[in-house]
Amino acid sequence: MTSERFAGGKLLLDTPAEAVARIVISNPERRNALDHEILDALAEMLPLLDRGIETRCVLITGAPPAFSAGYDIASIPSQTFERDAEALVAHPFHAAMEAIAKHPWPTVAAINGHCLGGGLELAITCDLRLCAAGAKLGMPPAKLGLVYGHTGLRRFLDTVGLARTKELFMTGRNFEARRAEQIGLVHEVFEAEEFEDAAVEAASRIAANAPLSMRGNKRAIEVLNQNAVLSEQQEASLIALRESCFASEDFREGIAAFAEKRKPRWRGR
Repeated sequence: MTSERFAGGKLLLDTPAEAVARIVISNPERRNALDHEILDALAEMLPLLDRGIETRCVLITGAPPAFSAGYDIASIPSQTFERDAEALVAHPFHAAMEAIAKHPWPTVAAINGHCLGGGLELAITCDLRLCAAGAKLGMPPAKLGLVYGHTGLRRFLDTVGLARTKELFMTGRNFEARRAEQIGLVHEVFEAEEFEDAAVEAASRIAANAPLSMRGNKRAIEVLNQNAVLSEQQEASLIALRESCFASEDFREGIAAFAEKRKPRWRGR
């Protein structure tokens, strides 16, 4: 299996299973910290994945032993803190997170090791999170004198709710993997020795599902989550989305495959 390199070799892209694109953050000297080069490459890479390889699930992980130590604060020149606060707010972290959030296919964070700060925001921006048993997850802004960005805080509120978001950001403590699973920060925990294979297998199962269903359900969930009350246009759009599946080849194929007890042959139309 070959891999492509981006961000000066700090991002690797390969296909460990059919229709699964795996992005590996590989910045070991900085414990896979997210510098501007990595973030820019993520923002550029994700919208293009469909064009280069057939993708129905994106798996994001870190080169062992860490997932990501977070945003690479050490890469910011010290004078920036003193004279250019706007540069800190406008750095490319937001663009990278938006590229993950807006990706049309399911995204899975495979948290193979410690996952902190901006690395944890990256993980919760993904649709699903799998975690190795020995990993620790935490948000350290309280220990850095930092007020976290409101878009990031919103993602935590949407993921674990008000009480747990306060716990993460006000205590600054790290959560063990099993505790993170208990509070909904991750979906499932695997033993370290089986983790890589388990993550690829999970992504492969997702990628084997009906393409129109995955894209359509993800879109509908996002619209509903972002709008407590739907406008007439939004509701009409979701109804049209649902109705469109009934006329699709894939819906007929799914029904036939279920009746014949065989693997469906999806066409994405």
